[in-house]
Amino acid sequence: MRTENLLIELGTEELPPKALKSLGEAFATQFEAALISADLAFTSVNWFAAPRRLAVYVSQLAEGQSDKTVEKRGPAVSAAFDADGNPTKAAQGWARGNGINVEDAERLVTDKGEWLLHKAHVPGQPVAALLEGMLNQAISKLPIPKPMRWGNNTTQFIRPVHTLAVIYGSEVVNITSLGLTSGRTLQGHRFHGEARFELDHADNYAKALEAQYVIADFQARKDKVREQLESAAATLSLTPDFDEALLEEIASLVEWPVVMQASFDKGFLDVPKEALIYTMKDDQKYVPLLDADGNLSNQFLFVSNIESRDPIQVVSGNEKVIRPRLADAEFFFNSDKKHSLESRLESLDSVLFQKQLGTLKEKSSRIASLSAFIATHIDADATLAQRAGLLAKTDLMTNMVMEFPDVQGVMGKYYALNDGEDTLVAAALYEQYLPRFAGDALPSNSVSAAVALADKLDTLVGIFGIGQLPKGDKDPFALRRAAIGVLRIITELSLPLDLSELVEKAGEVYGDKLTNSEYKTQVVDFVLGRFVALLQDQNVAIDVIQAVSARRPTRPADYLARVNAVAKFKTLEEAEALAAANKRVANILAKQKVDESVAVVDSRLLQEEAEIALHSALMEAKEKVAGAIEAQDYPVILSTLATLRNTIDSFFDNVMVMAEDEAIKLNRLALLSLLRQLFLTTADISLLAKS
Repeated sequence: MRTENLLIELGTEELPPKALKSLGEAFATQFEAALISADLAFTSVNWFAAPRRLAVYVSQLAEGQSDKTVEKRGPAVSAAFDADGNPTKAAQGWARGNGINVEDAERLVTDKGEWLLHKAHVPGQPVAALLEGMLNQAISKLPIPKPMRWGNNTTQFIRPVHTLAVIYGSEVVNITSLGLTSGRTLQGHRFHGEARFELDHADNYAKALEAQYVIADFQARKDKVREQLESAAATLSLTPDFDEALLEEIASLVEWPVVMQASFDKGFLDVPKEALIYTMKDDQKYVPLLDADGNLSNQFLFVSNIESRDPIQVVSGNEKVIRPRLADAEFFFNSDKKHSLESRLESLDSVLFQKQLGTLKEKSSRIASLSAFIATHIDADATLAQRAGLLAKTDLMTNMVMEFPDVQGVMGKYYALNDGEDTLVAAALYEQYLPRFAGDALPSNSVSAAVALADKLDTLVGIFGIGQLPKGDKDPFALRRAAIGVLRIITELSLPLDLSELVEKAGEVYGDKLTNSEYKTQVVDFVLGRFVALLQDQNVAIDVIQAVSARRPTRPADYLARVNAVAKFKTLEEAEALAAANKRVANILAKQKVDESVAVVDSRLLQEEAEIALHSALMEAKEKVAGAIEAQDYPVILSTLATLRNTIDSFFDNVMVMAEDEAIKLNRLALLSLLRQLFLTTADISLLAKS
């Protein structure tokens, strides 16, 4: 069967830049699903996305479906004919539905009986007959939150569509979609290219557009932007400050990227660089430049969509655009400094944190109290932690943060230093929000850590305390992020903190505002649940996590220490046998309803050599384990218990636990209970899977 490459392009008006990549990916995904559903053979599906186009390119698409034979089984022969051998109504109805007579049916013989059978030949449809339905199906499933209409059409799409190209090899496939009839017309670059031109062959799509000053391949365009930015910065001995999100947004705004250099007045550099960078990147999509020490340069880069014959005019225009934005930042900074952060505390009373939980001023007071409490447990200065907690939200009332919300915390630090606050207090005002995302930095000192934990715990306890638990993907207060932040701070900074104690104190600070009586258990379980997900992301084996989780340790640093110890234990030769033994012991004790916490062994009732040996080994191990428990040295605990393997195996090989003598039986159960308790000091080893 003949194959050709297929191109489908929607020529649009400027698409939303933040949605462009996801639209391109979704278009390819949905169209591929439609191809598979239609049973059309192809090699691959690729996508193109530029500001004024979405396209899919299908490699080696078959010209049609393959013919196939469909077997349609009818009623059993015993039910298809009456006693006289005449077809029953059931047989006649089935035959009629298949367009045949009963006598034309074949027979299907199986071990379970004999049925009527019709083999229908279904000819495959040509791709031209299927494309319209597949395209419309793919378009209908694109992630378009707010579709729009244009002209007099009832058609809806994310932006008006002006051209529809559907080319199979060199042939146009005639279909209708989005109110347009397909052709081979494409849009060139708005300024450099032809308004409309004809594409001769699907294979020439990217090349033909490049001749029209359009780089249709999203990744290629993004790579070109990156290369140009890095090259331009290198000539200035500076470093471009961009992330992947900014790079993708820029690539979504231009069809033909041209990086240009501009500058602003050096006087603006007296403003904190974070505010300048925010307005340059977020408002204007400019790329700031940093020197070797991380200081902001007054030089910056921007990406134009044209190769201008007069680049000075383009540069000048962009410098004029940025100047008032930087002037605003300068004005806000200078005016904000006239008022201390402390003087803004009262204004926090006018801003609600949450209706039932009170204002930001009340939240600040709670954070202050909780920060001081945490500080006393991590050898931090409680007075400074309390001060930082009290001022934590005051920068939200400054002009700078109201204008540029993303610089909250950052401006708090600068304003605190301007007010003469302690440097640790100033640092905490910024670092209270850390970590903000996966891989983000952690608070740099114990005062900051105390405030960051207090802020997150106050939110967690408050929202759970009024019964507004996150459901599904709905998490308006970012409780999952807060929980992960709490875990990362405690574990990565090795802080000796207990979640239960922290939640208890956070609830106490709220007073009588909380209405959900179950919040304490719910918050701890929620945070521990995030721990499971976090560890899985770090490729920790799920059975290792389950073994530790079964003990529900509420000290995150302790939890992690147990996980690491169990993971190491699992690699030992003895691990599998000991896990099996623990499972056996757990089952025996559960069946006999033995209270595992009570294990008193009477040495006088020990009869068999194997049980005497096990008891002796357990008592010796118990002594070693006791010291290790105090130090939370779980590797020592598990390595000690690993030495018991042969003794345990000998016990089960030679001793009948369920002895006829009740006293001996109970004593042996107590011996097993003691064994179980020693292993449970670290984790439930019985849950480890076989390697």
